[in-house]
Amino acid sequence: MASIFTPHLRVSRVEQLDFELLGRLQLEALLLDVDCTLKEYRSLTVPGQIVEWVDSLRERKIGMCLVSNGRGRRIGAVAEQLGLPLVSTALKPFPRGCRRALAEQNFDPRHTAMVGDQVLADVVAGRSAGLFTILVDPIHPEQEPWFTRAKRPLERYLVRGVEREKPRLVQDGAD
Repeated sequence: MASIFTPHLRVSRVEQLDFELLGRLQLEALLLDVDCTLKEYRSLTVPGQIVEWVDSLRERKIGMCLVSNGRGRRIGAVAEQLGLPLVSTALKPFPRGCRRALAEQNFDPRHTAMVGDQVLADVVAGRSAGLFTILVDPIHPEQEPWFTRAKRPLERYLVRGVEREKPRLVQDGAD
């Protein structure tokens, strides 16, 4: 059985989560972390390819909601740019923010994934909320605050052996 720290799937970039893959995984909705998942930490906007990816999933009726520990105008501006609902100050790794997003958006947790770049925040929050979890490699991790960079060696240790790129599912029988 996989631990609360083990993502179900690991990919290099969110854009790898295309409609066909989400269909095979029976996923109808995504809870998306923002910083270092959709954009560089210090950036105020998401890059064009992420906007296109969000638009392509929206056209295919994939539900999406941003779930971020961030707050204020910076995160709100990203939600506005993407035209997505936002749960800010989510307090990940606690599941509260994920559960709030599920309730507010009326997403079925059995068909929803939490997508993010941090094991100790996004994966733990998603698993604690009973969701499928997808770990992405962080965008420009050198720009992260020191307290996030300090966790990265432990996170790399926790996901050792979970390959990326294929993408490959992590089997644990409990999900």
